[in-house]
Amino acid sequence: MGKLYVGNIPWNTTEDQLRNFFSKVGTVSAVRVVTDKDTGRSKGFAFVEMENSDQAIADLNNADFNGRPLRLNVALEREPGPRRY
Repeated sequence: MGKLYVGNIPWNTTEDQLRNFFSKVGTVSAVRVVTDKDTGRSKGFAFVEMENSDQAIADLNNADFNGRPLRLNVALEREPGPRRY
């Protein structure tokens, strides 16, 4: 099981749309579109937890998703300490 950073998603992307897109490559266990805490608007990236995350990167990095090329990387764990704003 791996966690992916998914960048360059369209602003109106839903978690269900991402789940369906990534399920072509493997079983998806969680999807979270990151939103601005004040406006609720998408920040243009998400996190996907799934089996075969390495295969997803190989198959879907730069793939067209609703007119935009996705940017996929292994998600890094947040370092402890104060949050930046």
